[in-house]
Amino acid sequence: MGRRGKRYLKLREKIDRTARYDLDGGLKLLKESAKAKFDESVDMAIRLGVNPKHADQMVRGTVALPHGIGKEVKVVVFAKGEKEKEAQEAGADFVGAEDLVQKITGGWTDFDKAIATPDMMGMVGKLGKILGPRGLMPNPKLGTVTFDVGRAVHELKAGRMEFRVDKSGIVHTPVGKASFEIEKLKENVLSLLDVIIRAKPASSKGTYLKSVAISTTMGPGIKLDPNALRGVLKQ
Repeated sequence: MGRRGKRYLKLREKIDRTARYDLDGGLKLLKESAKAKFDESVDMAIRLGVNPKHADQMVRGTVALPHGIGKEVKVVVFAKGEKEKEAQEAGADFVGAEDLVQKITGGWTDFDKAIATPDMMGMVGKLGKILGPRGLMPNPKLGTVTFDVGRAVHELKAGRMEFRVDKSGIVHTPVGKASFEIEKLKENVLSLLDVIIRAKPASSKGTYLKSVAISTTMGPGIKLDPNALRGVLKQ
């Protein structure tokens, strides 16, 4: 790891690295540490008591963050006919069929999410090697393979996002921007945690929510108290 800058080290001095903060305290500290010249993202790292090598312990899903993540989400939709029109009216950035597949095959991937109607998946499946590694492949389990394209576009634009535990058992995901009010960040954090806790695999034994940390793009990590978070969620 490269040497940390003076600004980062100065910010880290304000944080007790042995402490586990409650959510209000942690977010207040996070806001105070957001000193970059741009609106930093607020990210969470949630370590779970699962072994992703076992298929029955893979934790993944979607969550509709009440205040979004503060980023414009570019959505493409693979659809034809009435569904193409429905997607356009819902605010999709790009809509198409063979033409869209050809454009992506040519190397274009300037979008954040992809939706497809089920009848288009035979065609979209050919893009697996391009979309798969980028996490852009439409998936019925995540609600992105559907005939209800209007609703799917609205939800993605409004802040519905996907999460997935990585090979080390950690979920990494943004939950907003440093410019968000503390209350909005708090609601986003709790919405995410609620969905992840509900997604606990039956085969996961012992402590499920092992550790939680929040940070801004350029700031140090702030560890939160998992027990306190569970208590807030039960209220």
